[in-house]
This record gives sequence, C-alpha cells and structure tokens, in this order.
Amino acid sequence: MTPEMIEVDYLIVGAGATGMAFADIVLTESDKTVLLVDMHQKPGGHWNDAYPFVTLHQPSAYYGVSSKELSKGIVDTIGLNTGLQDLASGPEIMAYFDEVMRYQFLPTGRVTYLPMCKYEGDGKISALTSDKTYNVKVREKTVDATWLKTTVPSTHTPNFEVTDGVRMMPLNDLPRVMEQPSRYVIVGGGKTAIDAVIWLLENHVDPDQIHWVRPRDAWLLRRETTQPAEEFFEATMGAQAAQMEAIAAAESIDDLFTRLENVKMFTRIDPDVTPTMFHGATISDPELAELRRVKNVIRKGRIQRIEPDQIVFDEGTLPNDAETLFVDCSACAVGNAEEAEIFHGDTIRLQTVRTVQPVFSAAFIAHIELTRDTEDEKNRICQVVPLPNHATDWIRMQSAFMMNQYTWSQEKDLRQWLLDNRLDGYSQLVASIKEDETEKLAIMKRMRENAVPSVMKLQQLMAEIA
Repeated sequence: MTPEMIEVDYLIVGAGATGMAFADIVLTESDKTVLLVDMHQKPGGHWNDAYPFVTLHQPSAYYGVSSKELSKGIVDTIGLNTGLQDLASGPEIMAYFDEVMRYQFLPTGRVTYLPMCKYEGDGKISALTSDKTYNVKVREKTVDATWLKTTVPSTHTPNFEVTDGVRMMPLNDLPRVMEQPSRYVIVGGGKTAIDAVIWLLENHVDPDQIHWVRPRDAWLLRRETTQPAEEFFEATMGAQAAQMEAIAAAESIDDLFTRLENVKMFTRIDPDVTPTMFHGATISDPELAELRRVKNVIRKGRIQRIEPDQIVFDEGTLPNDAETLFVDCSACAVGNAEEAEIFHGDTIRLQTVRTVQPVFSAAFIAHIELTRDTEDEKNRICQVVPLPNHATDWIRMQSAFMMNQYTWSQEKDLRQWLLDNRLDGYSQLVASIKEDETEKLAIMKRMRENAVPSVMKLQQLMAEIA
C-alpha cells in the first residue's frame, strides 16, 4: 500500500500526558500544526494500561494540559485524603484527555491524531491494525514524548523468575480476586505497592495476611506540603522555607535527611529503617497510618526466583505455598533515566525540568521552543532535572531544580508565563500574598535568606556522593 503523505510542523511521538501538554502549548501559543501518534486507542498514554483503582498522588491541580483544569477545586471530606485537595482517578484522567483531544485539539484543524499507530523513525508511521502507512515531512521538530519510557504493572515483565505452579498477577487484576489466598505477597517498595496494600486493607483484608517484599524503603513526601491553594499557603510554602533552612544547616548527607524529616517535609513507613530510595511519591498521614498496620515486611533483597515451595532472594530463602498470591508491583514508573540534552538538532526529548513534574516540564519546554531562537539558549533554560532513584539522588535533583528556578526568575517573560500557567501553583501562591499578611511575608523572607546558602550546601553535599 502506498504511504499517505502528511506535512506538519511538529511530530509528537506519544499522546500521553507529556505529549498532550506539549501539544497544548503549541496550539495555544502559536499557529503551528501538530501530529500526535500513539500505539494506544485513546489519548492518555500509560493511563490506558493503569490499574483500575489508581489515582494521582499529587493534587489534580498540577496535572493535565495548561489550558484545561483537571481538578474539581475541592478538598476531600472522606477517605484517606481527607482535608487535602482532590486526586483524580485513572478513569477521570482518561476522560479528561479524551475531552481535550476531541473538543480542544481536533476542532482547531491544526491537529492530526493517529491512534493505534507506531512511529518507526525517519518520518515513517505504520498502523497496528492494518498495512496502512504514512510518511511524514516535519517542518520544525520531532518531539519524543516517550523518552522516559513510563512503565506500568500490566505491561511490565518481572525481572525475576516465576516457575510453574506459582500464583502471580499484576496489580490490575486484584479486583478480580474471587477466592481468598493463604496470604497476599506484595512485591515492590514504591508507590504502586503502596496502592496495592491500601487497596487490600480497604477491601477487608487483615493486615496480618499481607506480606510485603520491600527490598528498599523509600523516603516519601508528605502530601500536605504539596497543596497549591491559598488556604494551604502555610503548609506548602512554610514547608519550602523549612526545607531550605534544613538544607542550609545540614552538616552531612545523613543529617540532611534527618532534618528534612524533622521539619515534616519527608516521612517514612518504618521509623526504624533508614530509607535508601526516593521516587518523589507523596502520601497523606492517614495513608501512612494504614501502611504501618502491615507488620510482615520482608527485607532480604530482591527476589531472584519464586517456586511453589520457596521464594529465593538475594539474601536467602523463605518458604512458600501454592495458595499464596503474589502481586507484582515491581515495575519502575520510569524505564529510562538516561539524561540527554532536551533540544538536540531536529529532535526534542521531553524530560523533567522541575522536580518530578513531567507535565509542567513538557508545557514549559514547548513554551521555550516557541519563544527562544538558539539551541544553546533553549538548553540553558531547560536544564534536565534528573529523576531520582537512590535517596541521595534527591540532592542532585533539588540542586538542578533550584538552579533552573533561579535562571527562570531572571527573565521577566518567564516569570509572567509561570504566573499565568495553571500547572505552576507555587508562583500563583506567592503572587496572592497581600501587604498585610505578615505571616506569609515572613515565610517568604525565610526562603530568600536561605536560598543561596541552601544551593551552596547542596553543591557541597553532591561532592560527597560517590
């Protein structure tokens, strides 16, 4: 079949959250055309494959595309997020991106959307359902919105062996369990595993029936410190000020994390175990209390092999029985942590330029693409903020984030863009301060006084990391 020819300004590979956020800025801030190609049947990327009870773990106000609000603008009054801003569910997010595509993007006449298609490289696209192909002439850039390679349990292949006779399922299948196993074994120590444990507890499972394989414990962010609404100013911006003070005063890496926990920026599930992982997950205090009900925590390193009668770990074995149900939560949210220049010739590789906020980052990168001329200038403004894995990665991440914030603060047009963009809640919080709000002004004074000392201390601590 002869390929269909398409000519477009921006070819965006991936119609997930970051691809949609990039396209949204191009459409609202220019007259350029875009082509979005994705292997899923609906926009939303990995949300198409997410487990049915997934929710955001940061407020919905931070998520989605810049031009359309996702949050309901309410504070939850029931459940484990009570007292904090709403967290969109997976189905809500899928419906949101579908509405953005159908009612905002496509009606512009400047968007071509090719679902169920694969980008083969070199401007070639092939349909997954037929022999239909496309050749694309790109006038401006190809945007790789798949660079971070987000993975989810349903599409993840475990990195350990599972022999015949073992009952194991991805997290997606938990709601289909109709018969009680002898026990549930949750495999993984990250946010997905947290969701699995909380779901089981909410659905009548005794905490003693849950066994949790946690090769590494994680530092977690208290969700109270991430709320962008004005009524949470003291909790959010006060935490930022306290964090800067903690960094500036830290005498060592260990002391830094102790101070961050003491000022209630960080928390951990087990107070007696020092975390070695940080992935940026947030948690509410009621969620934390629930997780601490689970006492059967297995720390023998990673699983090597699961057999019907035993589990083989890096550091020994434990007995098993054929009625145990293993729930795989070991997928890493980001499958590619390689850092590369964001702007590289005729390609844009979407990465984070603000700590663990990929959609804001994609929108900001799009704005810089449209408003700056040279590749060097674009990359100077869009320094990659590395995604964290080990706990000490937080130091590198925070340092890069603060350097970016400083760079942006020096340019008037960027300050205004941040203030106007709904995905940047902090700029709007600061701008909301009134002259007579002395407590808020005092918080900002603490931040200003500790900004430079905290950056210098982060640089010092980075030199200590092997």
